[in-house]
Amino acid sequence: MPATAPFFALNHMSAPNQTISDFFDLAVSLGMRGVEIRNDLQGNAILDGTPAAAMRREAEARGLRILSINALQRFNEWNDTREEEARSLIAYARDCGAEALVLVPVNDGTGQADGERQNNLRIALKALRPLLEDAGIVGLVEPLGFEICSLRLKSEAVEAIASLDAAGTFRLVHDTFHHTLSGEDELFVAETGLVHISGVVDEALAVRDMRDGHRVLVDRSDRLDNVGQISALLSGGFSGPLSFEPFAESVHRTADLKRDLEESMTHIRENALQPRA
Repeated sequence: MPATAPFFALNHMSAPNQTISDFFDLAVSLGMRGVEIRNDLQGNAILDGTPAAAMRREAEARGLRILSINALQRFNEWNDTREEEARSLIAYARDCGAEALVLVPVNDGTGQADGERQNNLRIALKALRPLLEDAGIVGLVEPLGFEICSLRLKSEAVEAIASLDAAGTFRLVHDTFHHTLSGEDELFVAETGLVHISGVVDEALAVRDMRDGHRVLVDRSDRLDNVGQISALLSGGFSGPLSFEPFAESVHRTADLKRDLEESMTHIRENALQPRA
């Protein structure tokens, strides 16, 4: 997912109640160059049957890059069902012009045993590799910081990808929320292809109790240190998409989402994206 400078993008989870056309228009109105579409929004693309060719036309008409389809769930529980899902999503990604497919691990407390989780990860990556390469699609591995997740650490993903010599096929998602929950310090900038940004402002929450529903837009009250994480990523050489992915209903139901996103973008620009000496 090459880029010459970091840029803001928009995940459809920022506005899940908007049609794909309205969502794309919102991104354009904010001056964004990239969007992420999802396959988990009921009544909306992709689940509503929107053809991939129509999705491509909508994006191209607005000059937008479709950065990813989000996501192949439980990707590291590889079986016949998962392979069928993967083939379908990869074909859709190819045909709609998406650059990548996000890969989300099992997140229900299973597959966590030491040795088991690493083996499951390698099996899945090995199986996915030819499917992705044939379609010209990047696989974006997204570790989740939840304690019940089967892939919490980016270091394990990096190790598995390296063991398969598959760095050209797989990249990491650095999610600022999940990075905080995982407790992992290392950023793995060189392996990162996409950054998901969201904040948490509820002061009563312990980090281990944070959930998707607490994820809001980043502002000065953010407890996840998005500014510090983004600054460190840029200092390390990251030059790709910074994609807003808030899950909180308060964001989805706001009276003026465009204004709220503009304010968050301004906060990040002024505090994390200033030129460095």
